[in-house]
Amino acid sequence: MGDQLRSVVPGVDVLEGTAEAIPLPDASVDAVTVAQAFHWFDAEPALVEIARVLKPGGGLAMLWNRRDESVRWVAHMNELIRWHEFNHSSYDTFDWAAAVAAVGLYTPLEKSTFRYEQVLDRSGLEDRLRSVSYIAAKPENEREEVVALGMTAVDGMDEPFVLPYNTLVFWCSKRS
Repeated sequence: MGDQLRSVVPGVDVLEGTAEAIPLPDASVDAVTVAQAFHWFDAEPALVEIARVLKPGGGLAMLWNRRDESVRWVAHMNELIRWHEFNHSSYDTFDWAAAVAAVGLYTPLEKSTFRYEQVLDRSGLEDRLRSVSYIAAKPENEREEVVALGMTAVDGMDEPFVLPYNTLVFWCSKRS
């Protein structure tokens, strides 16, 4: 990812680190945003480390895009790609407020949900499915089998079609 960022933004300073070991000084940033990733972190150490680098009153935002399964074809596609069998797929039901409160370093977590729609053709949906973390990690032949199976959910649909999401946004501030 660092190489990709450097190629897109020449001269950018890329630091190597993890959520649990951020290579920045204490109280050095105003805000930390984490999109589509916090469910991969070891929550308690990551929250403590983020608080370390945040200035007093600094903000933490966590965001996830969740495919809207109230739309029939989306629910069917998720079944076909076995989304709910993936053990990191429950980020929208995890008690993030309790996890944040447990470390005692932040204001109470707040939450909002926003609608987002991605307009795709078949090729775009194939690429989107290939980018899902647990699918991308599969060997190529298995990945392509899962993508092909998921694509059957849109068989017969007119293109382009809308892939709807609910964007979950959680935020809080570091206590002063």
